[in-house]
Amino acid sequence: MDSFDIKVMAEENQRKAFEIINDIQIVSCWESIGAVPGLVGSLSTGLLMKHRDIDFHIYSFPVDIKKSFEAIAKIAEHPRIIHIEYTNLLDTDEACIEWHALYEDKDKMHWQIDMIHIEKGSKYDGYFENVARRINEVLTPEMRMAILSLKYFTPDDVSIMGIEYYKAVIKDGVRTYPEFLEWRKKYPVTGIEEWCP
Repeated sequence: MDSFDIKVMAEENQRKAFEIINDIQIVSCWESIGAVPGLVGSLSTGLLMKHRDIDFHIYSFPVDIKKSFEAIAKIAEHPRIIHIEYTNLLDTDEACIEWHALYEDKDKMHWQIDMIHIEKGSKYDGYFENVARRINEVLTPEMRMAILSLKYFTPDDVSIMGIEYYKAVIKDGVRTYPEFLEWRKKYPVTGIEEWCP
């Protein structure tokens, strides 16, 4: 597939992702409990490719578990939400509740929606939003195309964090998938990757 087709595929998936956000009314569901949701991850940087995931960080103080469940209950009522997982990490440095929902679109394709409900004022408050802002500031059209191409050539059964692509391309000049595989061997990620351009 050439770069034009990869770009078209990315744009189409990003368009679909925003349709899903509007369809479920994710933002208003979280705002209904007084929380502040914000888009993060690959969709926020225009770097969503073929891995269909949508990432939100949601902030409130404190994080009230009951209210968090209330917001998720509204989302779970949508007929296209077919699965939801919950993890309580409030007593860790991450100070959050993780929600992972699965949305099945009209073409039977699955989209993962990660909603991380974070305690305002905690260690990661605003951190990843700042990373996304910095990526948007430094990204050139050539870098963007390199990242989308690396994501396209990654096999579907291989799980790689978006930040790995961004760091490899922006910081270390990686441009091909074989180079990227070698780069990953040299710089394995253990835990949360805190690199920011």
